[in-house]
Amino acid sequence: MPVDTRETCIQSPHLRIEPFCAQDAVESYTCITASLTRYMSWEPPASLEDYAQVWRQWLPSIADGSDFVFAIRQLEDARFTGLVGLHDTQSETPELGIWIREDEHGLGFGGEAVRAVVQWASQRMVAKNFIYPVATDNYASRRIAEALGGIILEMRTSAKYDSVVYQIPTV
Repeated sequence: MPVDTRETCIQSPHLRIEPFCAQDAVESYTCITASLTRYMSWEPPASLEDYAQVWRQWLPSIADGSDFVFAIRQLEDARFTGLVGLHDTQSETPELGIWIREDEHGLGFGGEAVRAVVQWASQRMVAKNFIYPVATDNYASRRIAEALGGIILEMRTSAKYDSVVYQIPTV
């Protein structure tokens, strides 16, 4: 069953999480660095124009509820903090992903955002559980998965890094 995205807003104690829109592009682009993406399957876009080619492809899937990229903003001041993904929402095992701007690392925003999206999606989707691929050496993201009750399903190897795939239960 598709999710109605017209009024989608997920709120947690410190964050407001809403579907990515064009107004998020510049702020998010300026936070994407080579060191941020070292544990991601993709590299930083070379320009704002290259990034526009990427995020514009997200919009139809966000609109139809089949794949989400959410912008994370702090409640206190609406500061852009990162992006959280919920992909393949029609499956029994939607995939989670997260990145937080580097100057906000270690403050708990990643875990809070993923937890909020898991809670939101658990109430609206047919998911049996979620999967969360994480670079083996990305200990901060691994702690997020483990705090949510995640268990390792499999290991993967790619040209960029080795990873583990966690299964995270619905709530």
